[in-house]
Amino acid sequence: MLEFEAYGIALIPVIVGLVEVLKGLGLPNKLAPVASLIFGVVAGVFYASPGDLLGGVLIGLALGLSASGLYSGSKTVIDKE
Repeated sequence: MLEFEAYGIALIPVIVGLVEVLKGLGLPNKLAPVASLIFGVVAGVFYASPGDLLGGVLIGLALGLSASGLYSGSKTVIDKE
């Protein structure tokens, strides 16, 4: 059974920050969600669930999608003001 522990949640802002660094280096905005998913899967496989590849990918997808939503949601709020 997969266990999504609380420390994995802390990776979401880290992923957002890494994507922002890539964007500062020239990554196009439309590729930001893809980069977020890649960082999420890497974090899931190597950090959140190192002994379980499938579990790590699943957790990583959740992390990457959450980070992507966090970025787009905060951007929408900031742009509306």
